[in-house]
Parts: sequence; C-alpha cells; structure tokens
Amino acid sequence: MTDAEQESRDEKIVVVVDEDLRELIPGYLENRRNDIVEIAAAVERGDFETIRSLGHKMKGSGGGYGFDRITEIGETFEDAAKRSQTQEIRDQIHRLQAYLDNVEVTFQP
Repeated sequence: MTDAEQESRDEKIVVVVDEDLRELIPGYLENRRNDIVEIAAAVERGDFETIRSLGHKMKGSGGGYGFDRITEIGETFEDAAKRSQTQEIRDQIHRLQAYLDNVEVTFQP
C-alpha cells in the first residue's frame, strides 16, 4: 500500500493552527486544491518547471500555516520535478488530495 492509499484510509488528521490565521486558512487550503489541478495539467504537458515552482512554494508555506505535511509534499514535488519523475509526481498529487480530504483544522488562542 502506498502512502497516498494509506492516508486516504486514515481518520481525520487534526492540525492545530494559531487563531490569528483563522481567516486565511480556508483560502490557503483552497489554493492547495487548485495546485493539484495545475500540477496534474502540468504533468500531462511535461511542464516540470511549473511543478517544481509550485512544490517550492508549498514547501515554503506549509509549515508557516501549521501544515507540516504540505511542506513535506511540496519538497517531494520539487525534487521529483527536478528529476522529471512523473510517477512520483502523480503519487504526490494523490497524497496531497488525501491529506486535504482528511485534514481537520482546530484553532488555538
């Protein structure tokens, strides 16, 4: 079983985020869903530079919003794009989708 398959079967993933980010989180997560669409299209075109760039942005932003797993996935996208590893990119698309489907955000003051 791949990581993506395992993550898609997991229960909710609870992430605790600072209350100050409450208004930003829905948009941030929606942007990551949009990234999935963009990365999937880029992989079909063989546009590894777009994938690398989006992965780099995820790597840089995920932890700042409290989503360390997004940082990890972004780093994997970036590395896979540098190596033109189409299957790894597809695996990470599924991993990110599963994560977004299962993440539950709670806020702390």
